[in-house]
Amino acid sequence: MRLTKEEKNWVLYDVGNSAFTLLVSTIMPIYFNYLAEEAGLSSVDYLAYWGYAASIATLVVALIGPVFGTLADTKGFKKPIFTIALGVGATGCIALGFARQWLLFLLIYIIAKIGYSASLIFYDSMLSDVTDEERMDQVSSQGYAWGYIGSCIPFAVCLGIVLGAEKLGITMELAMGIAFGVVAVWWVAMTLPMLKTYRQTHYVERTPHAFAESFRRIGRTFQNVKKEKKVFLFLLAFFFYIDGVYTIIDMATAYGSALGLDSTGLLLALLVTQIVAFPCAILFGRLAQRFQAEWLITVCIAAYLGIALFACILSTQTQFWILAILVGMFQGGIQALSRSYYAKIIPAEQSGEYFGLMDICGKGASFLGTTVVSVVSQLTGNINKGVGMIAVFFVIGIILFRISVMDDKRGLFDVPSAPHSKLF
Repeated sequence: MRLTKEEKNWVLYDVGNSAFTLLVSTIMPIYFNYLAEEAGLSSVDYLAYWGYAASIATLVVALIGPVFGTLADTKGFKKPIFTIALGVGATGCIALGFARQWLLFLLIYIIAKIGYSASLIFYDSMLSDVTDEERMDQVSSQGYAWGYIGSCIPFAVCLGIVLGAEKLGITMELAMGIAFGVVAVWWVAMTLPMLKTYRQTHYVERTPHAFAESFRRIGRTFQNVKKEKKVFLFLLAFFFYIDGVYTIIDMATAYGSALGLDSTGLLLALLVTQIVAFPCAILFGRLAQRFQAEWLITVCIAAYLGIALFACILSTQTQFWILAILVGMFQGGIQALSRSYYAKIIPAEQSGEYFGLMDICGKGASFLGTTVVSVVSQLTGNINKGVGMIAVFFVIGIILFRISVMDDKRGLFDVPSAPHSKLF
């Protein structure tokens, strides 16, 4: 499928922000571990504090997301609000390079993560403005796919600087500062084409008091969602299954580091995750032409359940590599298809506020997941038991999701065919 200019520029933002995502899930936890060890923190406390920081950031975005998402639906507001969120995230990313104390580092990380996560609410809601319903599955999948492979470029540069700090004659702190700067510049540079061409085609008209009106509109949307059974049940299912996905993304490297696995091996394994995710995300986009997204999402949730169970027994570097490859196979599919599936079942002119509600579920779930892992790890003194709790959320998620797509003519686990019959 050939992308339009607007679709390509929209995809480029995935390429940009994915560099920050990869940094957060790879190098950043290892650097925080370095700062924590310098301060005398144990491996269990290190993992717990990292999880708590991620939880705080996601909780804040879950609270403010729907209001600002609703405000962004106002004519002419979406691009400026998105740009502000981008600025907060990129500035925070640069500021991380100047933090030398673990608590200060976590505070700046929370701010940067809030900016990054908020920008995704507005970015996701732009999908209905840059493409049509028939192309959404593939465009969304292309975004994740190119985000995975594109983020490898700044990651490789950062990895070379950090691992080669001693040969370059610079300190670890300076190397990390440069790495954070590289990611921030990449992030902003990949966003500029979209800022130049994006036009908000679906919107609500401006009112004299747009901010106050956004609170009234989000209240009405909450009421409507309760009546729209399909949307409500999907969001409920999404809350549970995306919990495990986000928790694995946020804590994979921290988990491996806490188990005492080699840092270089962990980073290379997660680089492989990005490379594997590229063709797999595109493949799921093409499969959506042959099978309905509901069935493909079900397959991805089931696969993640198996991944979570496997993580419970993880103890060696080889097992971590296997885990990284398995995650890469399904990570893009479940995120891309969930995004495009949701965009199809909501009103296009209210995409900002509806994606704000989706973000409550996504970020609220991530808050719950990272918190549960952290608390159980500290209470039991066993990291594997904490990670094992993720499987419970996948079980609940897959049951609720299948209930949400059932109808009188289709069994719970029948495989439905999409209107399109050609795969390639």
